[in-house]
Amino acid sequence: MKKIVSLAAGAAAALGALSAPALAEYPEKPISIIVPFSAGGGTDMTGRTIAQYLSEELGTPVVVVNRPGAGGEIGLTELSKADPDGYTLGIINTPGIVTIPIEREAQFSVGSFDFIAGLVEDPATVSVLKDSGIETIADLVAKAKEEPGAVTVGTQGIGSAGHISISLLEQAAGVEFLPVPFAGAAPSRTALLSGEIMATTANLGEALNFSEGQPNWVILGVMSPNPSPMAPDLPTFKSAGYDIVGGSIRGLGGPAGLPDEVVEKLSAAVAKIMQNPAFLKVSEETSQPVNYIPSGDYTAILEQSKAAHQALWDAKPWRE
Repeated sequence: MKKIVSLAAGAAAALGALSAPALAEYPEKPISIIVPFSAGGGTDMTGRTIAQYLSEELGTPVVVVNRPGAGGEIGLTELSKADPDGYTLGIINTPGIVTIPIEREAQFSVGSFDFIAGLVEDPATVSVLKDSGIETIADLVAKAKEEPGAVTVGTQGIGSAGHISISLLEQAAGVEFLPVPFAGAAPSRTALLSGEIMATTANLGEALNFSEGQPNWVILGVMSPNPSPMAPDLPTFKSAGYDIVGGSIRGLGGPAGLPDEVVEKLSAAVAKIMQNPAFLKVSEETSQPVNYIPSGDYTAILEQSKAAHQALWDAKPWRE
């Protein structure tokens, strides 16, 4: 009996010795990063930038696979159904990760993913012209209270990040704006400069570009938990009394069920990349406001975003 037990113990030890190096050797083959949007956009740029440096850090090829369609739903669905082995990752965007399951019957939810880290926080902004008489977030809210439904604000379409962001402000401040949809941020910029609208939403990277050479352009603030490193002097809407998060947080994640060892290795690699001067320089040159959010905090922010958007939908659906 002692011999049998001894043999069993030896076999178990041998199996343990064999399994431990297998985990330590991750990755043993190329990694794919699903980008749920077309090539050439901001999300694609984030995916390709992190893929380049993740490949260098992990010592294995990391390739980007574009899966555009349905506002990101096609790519996110594919990611949620992938094997949770660490070899299929994806760029995850807000608000789509939380709004798509709210708007319609989707095949994924926040719980369908494990989140490695937030990479880029391109918060929503609201901009006006200096000669509008609106100089602060408080001024904008006061104007909307004085003239309910009369303050026109450009967005990038119904259900866009800009549209949802201005709806969040309406809910938080108890006011009513008049969202005006455009095909993108550039047309809404033109409309503001021409006086067609009183204000416009845009992600921070866009707004900073729009303000260059335009002394009349004023960015009132950013809808992020903390000031953005790209524009640290811009106030947050939270500092003005409106605790809202809008815009787009782009992060790295994978299907739910990733091994702890894989999450830890990827998290450590991303944390190191976020301090790499070459990565930071490329991100700055491509207008990607880098903001590293560790896994736990990133997950908490997404859960908070989910609750806020669900409350917004329940009070005032952004799609009819």
